[in-house]
Amino acid sequence: MKNLKEALKTNKVIMGTERTMKLLRKGELKEVYLSKNCPKQIQEDVEHYAKLHSVKVNRAEETNEELGVICKKPFPISVIGF
Repeated sequence: MKNLKEALKTNKVIMGTERTMKLLRKGELKEVYLSKNCPKQIQEDVEHYAKLHSVKVNRAEETNEELGVICKKPFPISVIGF
């Protein structure tokens, strides 16, 4: 979670499943965070593409709503990449 908070300060964080998956498929991310209640299919897709491009996948202890609050957004966030 420390890396996530540091990344949020630099504003180089990608929020949301679609945007994160797009960059993950291209191999343009270093790390991905998944919320505790991220849907299973999304988890599997993220893990698959992360494995192909050697991207680190972290499981946050927070729910998607809590990640939204941490990122200062008024909506839940299940997937974050940077």
